Amino acid sequence: MSQTEHLSFTPVDNERLAKLCGPLDENLRQIETALDVTIGRRGEAFRIKGERAREAVAALTRFYLAAEQRALEVDDIQLGLVEVRELPRHADASDDNVPVLHTRRGDLRGRTPRQNGYIKAILEHDITFGIGPAGTGKTYLAVACAVDAMERDVVKRIVLVRPAVEAGEKLGFLPGDLAQKVDPYLRPLYDALYDLMGFDKVARLFEKNLIEIAPLAYMRGRTLNSSFIILDEAQNTTPEQMKMFLTRIGFGSRAVITGDITQIDLAKNQKSGLAEVRHILKHVRGIHFHQFHSDDVVRHPLVQKIVDAYEQYQAHNDENREA
Repeated sequence: MSQTEHLSFTPVDNERLAKLCGPLDENLRQIETALDVTIGRRGEAFRIKGERAREAVAALTRFYLAAEQRALEVDDIQLGLVEVRELPRHADASDDNVPVLHTRRGDLRGRTPRQNGYIKAILEHDITFGIGPAGTGKTYLAVACAVDAMERDVVKRIVLVRPAVEAGEKLGFLPGDLAQKVDPYLRPLYDALYDLMGFDKVARLFEKNLIEIAPLAYMRGRTLNSSFIILDEAQNTTPEQMKMFLTRIGFGSRAVITGDITQIDLAKNQKSGLAEVRHILKHVRGIHFHQFHSDDVVRHPLVQKIVDAYEQYQAHNDENREA
């Protein structure tokens, strides 16, 4: 049912209101799009209409408080909306048990309860699977945990692994050395490392072989000790490759396997190792499977709506096939 809420910020602070609204009211449009509301404004008075009007009031209040310190960019609004979205469902949640990772980004923590649960699972288990849609922080938070573990001297190396499905058996014909061949497939991992450690430090660690890239095909026969190993895009592994990867883990090592089983690029008749491993290892102690959902998406607010729409479409098709 549609609601109408009224909000007024007094005493009037026009500079702060301008920071809140953004250039040409762009920040207000971001809130309208994300929460499916309509925001009318006259000076310091706001009129909000829509089923999620109360959430919009909470968002406006939160951003108005933040605007006291600085101007608000669009990405500040979009990230803040992710956190505001969780407040009604987790109003009584305490921050006391939220894991904090120490990286170049400062004290990094998850933006949703499931993200915080994911970080906690990685810290408490030797092998953690992060499964869910794009934009939920599966890879970025895994890299953050790896950086944190290296900074605390828990591990000696970080090993980044990704299947190069698109290249297939033609990997050897791509130009350049091994790093250059697989660079396009590992780019998201590089980007996370640069963000969390800085370009210069990452470059030095690569030179010392303390950060290593390892295409999945090159993992066979190796044993990795004292390492933090991340297998990204694991939905594109075969069952044999998944078993091979999991048996590479040596003493003092920790592994995180991430993937989205709705985005499998394997041949139609080929099983996904990630989809199968959940059934094989679900009762093995020391291994944790962490499932993300669309409401954990920490990207543009429209991404969550896109994921939801695809899930509803898929569910509708599944029902029709069963009928």
